[in-house]
This record gives sequence, C-alpha cells and structure tokens, in this order.
Amino acid sequence: MLQNEWLQLVVCILATWRLTHLLSKEDGPFDIIYRLRKKAGAGFLGNLLDCFYCLSIWVALPFACWMAFSWQVLLLLWPAISGAACLFEQFSSNNTTRVDKTLYSED
Repeated sequence: MLQNEWLQLVVCILATWRLTHLLSKEDGPFDIIYRLRKKAGAGFLGNLLDCFYCLSIWVALPFACWMAFSWQVLLLLWPAISGAACLFEQFSSNNTTRVDKTLYSED
C-alpha cells in the first residue's frame, strides 16, 4: 500500500488514464479490446467505449472509492481523477491543430 496520499492520487490518475486509453483507443493484446468494442456495438456500452471522456468517469470510480475515506471526499475525488486523466489525454493525443503553412507563404 502506498503511504503518501499524493503519490496514491498520482498513481490513481495514471492508472485511470492508462486503462481508459487501453479500452477506448487501443486494440489490446491479440485484439481482445478491439473485439470487445466490436461486440459492444452501437448501444450504450459501445458508445461508452468509444468516448475517452465518458469512459474515464467510470474507470475513475473504483480508484476514487479506494482512496476516499468519506462520501464527501469520494464526490470530490471521482471527477478529479477523471478530469486529470482527461487532461493527460489532451496533452498526449495527436489531435493537435496544425497551422496551415499556406497562410504564411510569401508567394
């Protein structure tokens, strides 16, 4: 068990990001996650697995429950862990806006 609460929080955030990324963006070993998403189809579960932000809320819940010592703390930790995982996703994604270089050409 981790002794430092800040370290626990960082580990929970990283684990939430990693699991959410695996479930929503990756195929997994032997395409297991891909098959899971395909089997989930277009229903609630399928839509949940397609959206990193939606999925991170549910992946963060067990981590928040593990860290929380009261329901008030749980209500704060749950969106905080999910939100931090979403920030990591924003920083790590390749969906950055690229500047159109034709706007700046001197021709």
